[in-house]
Amino acid sequence: MANFATLEELKARLDWTLDADEERIATSALEDASDLACMYAGREWPDASAPRIVRTLVLKACKRYMNNPSGYTQSRAGDETLGWGDDQGENAGTVYFSNEEQKLLQEIGGRKPGLVSAQVSAWNSVRRPVAAGLVPVAQPAPDAKPFPLFSDEVEPW
Repeated sequence: MANFATLEELKARLDWTLDADEERIATSALEDASDLACMYAGREWPDASAPRIVRTLVLKACKRYMNNPSGYTQSRAGDETLGWGDDQGENAGTVYFSNEEQKLLQEIGGRKPGLVSAQVSAWNSVRRPVAAGLVPVAQPAPDAKPFPLFSDEVEPW
């Protein structure tokens, strides 16, 4: 599987020039983010057929990681203190997608969250058409009628 973004595209989004060690880290981050994108989407795309938003999300995750690869929440140098939000939690210091990005990738991949209705039936059973409002009777006798589920105007119970 190929990466969804290139190192040059990531360099264009960063505010500084990467040295050789940072380029190695950025290349690994692009691989990790591409793998995560496929995992959340539930599918793999050939490099050229992936939607552009997947490339954008991969670049966002990599930029977020490259800005703070160690996952620091606070840095102090002399009189200056720099703080980052601790919303990353367990993902601090790793390439990650936010909850909104994960949901977007799932939708792009065709995985819709929500309730699903599945028909359940007994093994080797046969469905028989029954009039609305009536419950079918198992192994009906020749003169048996379906059991009414609710009353109606024709046959009140």
